[in-house]
Amino acid sequence: MAVRPLTPDDFAAALRLYRILTRDPVPVSADPTAFEAVLCHPGTTVFGMESAGQIVSMLTLHLLPNMTSGGRPYGLIENVVTDPDHRGTGMGRAVMTACVDHARTQDAYKLMLMTGTARGAIGFYEKVGFSGHEKHGLVLRF
Repeated sequence: MAVRPLTPDDFAAALRLYRILTRDPVPVSADPTAFEAVLCHPGTTVFGMESAGQIVSMLTLHLLPNMTSGGRPYGLIENVVTDPDHRGTGMGRAVMTACVDHARTQDAYKLMLMTGTARGAIGFYEKVGFSGHEKHGLVLRF
């Protein structure tokens, strides 16, 4: 078992997890070039946990340049997902820990994420060190 940055060769495994993550009517692109565009975006890393040759947990970290906080970057975490058969095994936590460690090595001053209330993931994020008491997230969808 190892957490590692995903590559274009991981497209099929990532697509499987994206489909677990999303619910209709949210479409998932089945175009491998869309996945490559994410992977090639400056400051972006898709971390995945591999177990028995299969990616079973992943997330996307975007590190973004910033003018405040001494010019240190901030991070945005998106698309956190663990295969239902592997939840509660520490694999999701391992991916989050790798993400947090990477952000620290890049001198990020904070990490942010948003999560829905329906899936009960807030406790998971709080155990990793996130707090929902400092700020509130808002969404405008198009």
